[in-house]
Amino acid sequence: MDALDRRLLDEFQRDLPLQSRPYAAMGERLGIGEDEVICRLERLRLAGSISRVGAVIRPHAAGASTLAAMAVPPHRLDEVADMVSSYGQINHNYQREHRLNLWFVVAAATMDDVRLVLDDIAARSGIAVLDLPMLEDFHIDLGFGLSWT
Repeated sequence: MDALDRRLLDEFQRDLPLQSRPYAAMGERLGIGEDEVICRLERLRLAGSISRVGAVIRPHAAGASTLAAMAVPPHRLDEVADMVSSYGQINHNYQREHRLNLWFVVAAATMDDVRLVLDDIAARSGIAVLDLPMLEDFHIDLGFGLSWT
């Protein structure tokens, strides 16, 4: 990761340009072209330095979502995690060291759609899915600087 990559990630962790060509606007601010911004972001993604680029939207501002957890037998964890990840309404899942060892967020257009996904996962896996809806929202700023100059 070079200095320009760090600037790209530092300066756009918040306030991603909301316009028809956001990468062009980012490039203009950095003094590079839109294509170079896209290439750099793709290279950083493939290297595992970033997982996604996009807006973070307050829960339930656009659609519906819930946190869910499952108690998956250890010998089935990879199988069930792969099945959970196959749903378009789930962008990732993660393992936790707990009886409830597989956690994920379901996001869909409506709460009925969320419920359909949870019910389908339970039916396909044969394992109960615990629905943990948000009762109170709070903001955690996950941005952090990458430049140490």
